[in-house]
Formats: sequence, C-alpha cells, structure tokens
Amino acid sequence: MKRFWIVLTVMLPTFIEILDTTINNVALRHIQGSLSAGVDESTWIITSYLVSNAVVIPMAGWLSRVFGRKNYLIFSISLFTISSFLCGISWSLSSLIFFRILQGIGGGGLQPLSQSILLEVFPKEKYGTAMAIYGMGIIMAPILGPIVGGWIADNFSWRWIYYINIPVGIISILMTYLVIEDPPYLKREKLKVDYPGIILLALGIGCLQVVLDKGEREDWFESNFIVTLSIISVVSLGLLLWWELKRAEHPIVNFRLFKDKNFFFGNLVMFFTFVNLFGSIILLPIYVQNLMGYTAFLAGLVLGPAGLIQFIAFPISGKISDRINPKIPLAFGIIMCAYSTHLMSLFNLQAGFWDFVYPRAVLALGMAFVITPLAALTVAYIPKEKMQDATPLSAVIRNIGGSVGTAIVTTIVSQRAQFHQFRLIENLTPYDIPYQIAIEKLNEYLQTRAFLPPEGAIYRELIRQAQAIAFNEAFWILSVGMISMIATVFFFRKPIYKKKGGAQDAVH
Repeated sequence: MKRFWIVLTVMLPTFIEILDTTINNVALRHIQGSLSAGVDESTWIITSYLVSNAVVIPMAGWLSRVFGRKNYLIFSISLFTISSFLCGISWSLSSLIFFRILQGIGGGGLQPLSQSILLEVFPKEKYGTAMAIYGMGIIMAPILGPIVGGWIADNFSWRWIYYINIPVGIISILMTYLVIEDPPYLKREKLKVDYPGIILLALGIGCLQVVLDKGEREDWFESNFIVTLSIISVVSLGLLLWWELKRAEHPIVNFRLFKDKNFFFGNLVMFFTFVNLFGSIILLPIYVQNLMGYTAFLAGLVLGPAGLIQFIAFPISGKISDRINPKIPLAFGIIMCAYSTHLMSLFNLQAGFWDFVYPRAVLALGMAFVITPLAALTVAYIPKEKMQDATPLSAVIRNIGGSVGTAIVTTIVSQRAQFHQFRLIENLTPYDIPYQIAIEKLNEYLQTRAFLPPEGAIYRELIRQAQAIAFNEAFWILSVGMISMIATVFFFRKPIYKKKGGAQDAVH
C-alpha cells in the first residue's frame, strides 16, 4: 500500500508538468487576443517554458544532492504551483513569459525525480512495471494537453489552463511531505558549486532549445539569430563535456554514465522514439484539419482511441517486460512504431475517418512496447545511488528528441510543399489538354453558383495536393528513422536480476 501512495505522489505533479508543455499550444490565439500580442511574440510563451525546463532537467540530480531530494521535490512543486497562479493573473505578455520561465524552472526537476523514485521503490525485477506506470504519464500527458487546453480555452478562460495546476500542486506538496523519504545515500551533501558547469549548461541547452523551437519560423541558417545561437550552443556543449569530464570536482552532469552500453543505446533509441512520436502527433491533427477539413472535435476523435489503447497496453507491456527478456517487446514496439508512420506516409486526400484512426492506434500500441522495456533496459546496470544522475540525462534527451522531431517535420512540410507546388504547377498551362477540359467543366459548374473563377479552384486544389505529398514524405522519413533503431536491440546487455535464492540470473 505504501508503494501505491509513493507512485501516486510522484506521478501526479509529473503528469501535470508534462501536460503543461502542450496545453498552451491550442490556447495561444485566446492569449493573443487577451494580451494584444502578435503571433511571433506569443510563441515565446511556449519557448520560454521549454528553455527553462530543459536547462533545469539535467541539473536535477546535482540539486538533489545539494538540497536533499525530498526538499528539492517540495521546492519544485511549490515553485511550479505558485508560478502557475502568477501565469493565470498575468497582466501583459512580458509578465506571462517571465512567470512561464519560473514555471519551467519549477517543473524541470519533476520528471527525473519521479522516475528515480519509482526505480528506487520497485525492485529491479519489477522495473518493467515501474516504467509502465511512468510511461503512461509521459506519453498520455502531451496527448491530452491540447484536448484539455482547447476545451478550457473555448468554454472558460485561457487563465484556467494555469489555475487547474493549483489544487493539484497543493495536494502534491502535502503528499510529498507525508510520503516521500530520502534514502541514506541521498541525504544533503556539502558540495562545491560547479559554476562553470551551470553557465555552460544553461547556454548550451537554452540556445539549442530556442534554435529548435524558432528555427523553421526564422528560416534556419538564413537567419543571423539562429546561426549565432547555434554557434553558442555547440561551443558551450563542447566545453561543458570537457569541463565535466576533466576539470569539475563535483560535476553538475554525470557524463560518465554513458560508458554503460545499455544507458548509451537506451538513450539513443529514446531520442529517435520521441522524434517519431512528437513528429507524428504534430502532423496528424494538422493534416486532418487543414487538408481534410475536420473540425477540432473530429481531429480530437482521431487521436482519442490512442489514449485508451495506451491505457491498456502499458500495464501489459510492463508485465511482459518483467517476465521475459525486455529486448523482445522492445523490438516489437520499434517495428510497430515504424509501421504506424509508414501507414501515415500512405495517406491520400480520399482517406476516410478510420484510415486516420488506425495508424495512430498502431503507434499507441508501439509506444507502450517501446517505452516500458526501453526504460528498464536503459537503467538495468545503473546503481540505485546513481539513479538521480541517470534519470535527468534521460529526461533531457527525451525532451530534445521531441523538439527535434517537431522541428524536422515542420521544416520538411514547409519546404517540400513549396517544391511540389512548383513541380505540379508546371502542368497548369493553357496548352495542357486535361487542364483545358477541367477549366471548361468548372466554368459550367461555377458560373451557375457565382463562385470564384475556375483557375482559383484548381490552384487551391494544387496547393492541397502539394501539401499532402509533403506530409507523406515527412511521415516516411520518421518511419525510416525509427526502423533504423531495430539494430540497436542487439547491443543491449541482458538485465541480471536476483533469484529468490540469492543467485544471479540473466533474463533469457
């Protein structure tokens, strides 16, 4: 029973924090109108949170040692809750962005801390079950975010997307105080502050997150702003790696964990998995709304069954990963994820409702069978006293993977749609017989209904077709990237668990 309360205590604030990474997306237009902000300005509401969140996540293990894990967890939930209230009462765009930065700082430690606590309270032979619980939170929260945010913004006020965090935060603080205890190896330590590491980490991760979030809008390396931030990020991260490995007395980021083969390949697969997940869940709603004319409600219904499937599949994948070699369900999950985006690459503009639901459902099944065994394999050989250093690294790689996936697909769709538009328009000439026939037929149809000239209708359809081809190419690239990860399954070491008699036994 105590384990149940610990799981509930750590997953409740984590779920709300991850929900906040996507809940703002659909409420931006409401915020723009309320605070008199432009489109470009309002996107900083999202970027500011992602940047501060990404900077704090890798520091979570070090901060836990400095302040004590329980103290740091209570501080993180408190700051997240207070800043949520401040976001709700924001009086200008600048104030909202500032409070979102504070919210990101508060929320940054919640993901890695919850994962490390779960791995601590469950024995190694139950890591599959532990990571199934964690996976349900980190996968379902970003899916539900736009749905919840859109419903609140449409029916109440955009301010309530922040206010709903307050009661959850208060309950979480009380539960953390009563339920969570620090093990002996995680008591407060007097450590010398790694100031160079903190500065380099903030510059490297912060600039990288801005580049990924703003790159497509700024036309990538055609922009001096993006070029400058990219250089700062690469140099800072390079210096951070050198400093933490060679000079830092108490490193703020423990890069030596990547010497563990499972940890290295586990995070590599996790990166590509979140590229695939975020890339597809960004594109699919846009496809059905912009190209197929679906309402926001119908687009939500396309995504809806996936949540139900994951709710069922995660516990099953956890049980399977506990009983057999986790490499087997991992391989199955990778194949399912790649297959799902391959199906999406076959979309056409005559597709029906269920043609969109089925690939998304397959992706949901695949994600459940990737996240659970992968998380268990990744930390299989990490000692529990090092877990608070390992989980922040995994969390930041996971988040960057999601940002990279979003950046890749939006860039592909934008650029390839223009390319295909130019290629398709080559056939729209007065000397093309099919074009002449189409113009004549449209003239007969449109003239009696006082619509636009037929050329306009044909051009709109051309743009729609060009965008559809670009979407298909983006889905295909996601599929290829995901299936390439199947080879990494062979590099994982088999987890070694203790038998009841005390002997060591590898899972076969």
